[in-house]
Amino acid sequence: MQEFIQQIRNALSERGGLSPEEVKIEQPRDPALGDFAFPCFPLAKKLKKAPPAIAAELAEQLNVDLENITATATGPYINFLVDRATLAETVVNAVLTAGASYGTSQEGAGKKIVIDLSSPNIAKPMSVGHLRSTVIGAALQRIFDTLGYETVGINHIGDWGSQFGKLIAALDRWGADTDLESDPIQALLGLYVRYHKEEEGDPELAEAGRAAFRALENGTDPEVRSKWEHITKLSLLEFDKIYDRLGVGFDEVRGEAYYEPHLESTIQRVESAGITELSEGALIVDLTHISENTPPCLLRKTDGTTLYATRDLAAVFHRWELYEFERCLYVVGGDQRLHFQQLKGVLDRMKLEWEERVEHISFGMMRLPEGRMSTRKGRVVFLEDVLDRAVEEALRIIKEKSPDLPDPEAVAEQIGVGAVIFNDLRRERIKDVEFNWEEILSFEGETGPYVQYTHARLSSILRKAEAREEGGGEADWTALEEASGVLLRIGRFPDVIRSAGRNAEPSELSTWVLGLAREVNGWYAKNRVLGQDSGVTAARVALVKATQETLATGLRLLGLAAPPEM
Repeated sequence: MQEFIQQIRNALSERGGLSPEEVKIEQPRDPALGDFAFPCFPLAKKLKKAPPAIAAELAEQLNVDLENITATATGPYINFLVDRATLAETVVNAVLTAGASYGTSQEGAGKKIVIDLSSPNIAKPMSVGHLRSTVIGAALQRIFDTLGYETVGINHIGDWGSQFGKLIAALDRWGADTDLESDPIQALLGLYVRYHKEEEGDPELAEAGRAAFRALENGTDPEVRSKWEHITKLSLLEFDKIYDRLGVGFDEVRGEAYYEPHLESTIQRVESAGITELSEGALIVDLTHISENTPPCLLRKTDGTTLYATRDLAAVFHRWELYEFERCLYVVGGDQRLHFQQLKGVLDRMKLEWEERVEHISFGMMRLPEGRMSTRKGRVVFLEDVLDRAVEEALRIIKEKSPDLPDPEAVAEQIGVGAVIFNDLRRERIKDVEFNWEEILSFEGETGPYVQYTHARLSSILRKAEAREEGGGEADWTALEEASGVLLRIGRFPDVIRSAGRNAEPSELSTWVLGLAREVNGWYAKNRVLGQDSGVTAARVALVKATQETLATGLRLLGLAAPPEM
C-alpha cells in the first residue's frame, strides 16, 4: 500500500507545492468514495482558493500523473481509487513474498524498549485481574519486536513489603496446620486472609507482622529471610505454570527485593538533587509543582523502612543505566495512576532528561459484579480456573462438532486460552472490564475462536487446493474485483502494527484481525475458490493464502495460536 501512497504523495507535492512530508493521506470515512483521501484545506491559504475548487482542479491534473489510480474531487477532498487488478496483484504478492515477516519493519532498529508487565505478588494466586497486565504487555512486546526494536520484558515481582511480615507472622502462628507443598498458593492465600480477619482484634499478631518485616528488611533474622525465600520460590514455580499456558515469557524476572541493596544509594541520589525534606520524621519529595493537590512522594517512613515508591525509583534508575531506553513502559492498572504521577514527578524535579520516556500504560480494572476484587477479603476469581473452564468448554464443542479432529485436547487448549486472551485484548485497554463467565466462555461472534476458525477454514481450502493440484497457474487478478475489502485490510496491516505500537494499544490490532476475518468470510460466501477457470482459481487461492498468512501473524502478535484445523 505504501507504494500507492508514495505515488499519490509525490504527485500532490509536485502539483500543490507542498513537501512530500506535508502531504497527509487519510482513509475516506466512506469506503465507497475511494481507498485514500487528501483534504485540500492546507492548500487554501497557499493557493488563495476555496478547498472544493482546489480539489476539482487538482483531481483533473492528478489523473494525468497517476498510474492505475483514479483521482476524484468530493467537496474539499480528493479521493483516490486504485485499479482493482493492480491492487490485488500488489497486495497479494507483497504478502506471499514476505511470508510470516509481512508487516515487519526496522523503524526501531538500534533502539530499546523496556516493558514492565504482569508483576503479580508473591504468595497470592494469579487472579483474572492479573490477566490484563500480562497479555497487554506481552502483545506490546511482540508488536515492538516486529517493528525492529530491541525489547526487554521485565516481570517486576511483588516480593517485598509489609505484607510479607504479616505472612511470616501467620506462618509462625498457624504454619504447623498448613500444607505448603501440595498446593502452596492456596495455602498461602488462606494464611493471608486469616491474618487480616484476626489482625484487628489481636494486637500481638499485628505487632508480630510489623516486627517480621523489620527483621526481613534489616536482615537481622536468618530464619525470617529463609521463610521469605521459601515462599518466593514456591510462588514463582506456580506462576510459571500459568505463563506457560499463556505463551508468555520474560527477559528478566526481578522482584522488588532485587533492589534492596540499592535503596540507600537511591535515596542519596534523590537527596543530592536537593529536592527532599523531612515531614514529621519521614523523608519526602514535595510534588506540588504538578498540582496543589498532589501528595508528596514518601521515600522513607519514620521507622526507617522504605516504600514501593523507593523501590520503583531504584528500579527505573537501574533500567536507564542498563538500557538507555527509547521508551520505558509500565503496563499497570489505572488505579496506580497517582503512583506513576509521583514517580515521574520525582524524576522531573531531578531534571532527568529521560523522564518523558517513562510511560504509564494504564488499563481499566477487572471487577466482579459485586465489586472490586480483593485477595485480602478472599473475593477473587483465579486465572487458572478461568483458563481451565474455557478449555473444558472448547473441548466439549470440539467433541460435539469435530469428533474426528486429531489431538482434540491440544486444540482445545489453544482455543480456550485464546478465547480468554482475545476477550481482554479486543477492547480499548483503558476501559474497565466486568468479569462475566458467559462472555468469557462465548466462542461465537467477535471472539478469538471466530478468528481462529476463519484461519482454519482458509487452511482447509489450501489443503484441498493442493490435493486437487489447483491454483498453480497464472493468476487473473481481475477475478478479485469483489475482494477489495480484504485486500485493503491486508495492505494496511503494516500501518496497523505501527499505530498499535505508537499508541501502545493492542486493541487496534485485535480490531483489525476481526475486520479481516469478517471481510474474508463475506467474500468467500459469494466467491467459489476451487473448480473455477485456471486463472480465477489461481488468483483466489493466492488471496486465501495471503489472508491466512496475515491472520496467523495477527493472531501470533496478540498471543493466540492459529490452529490449521478446528
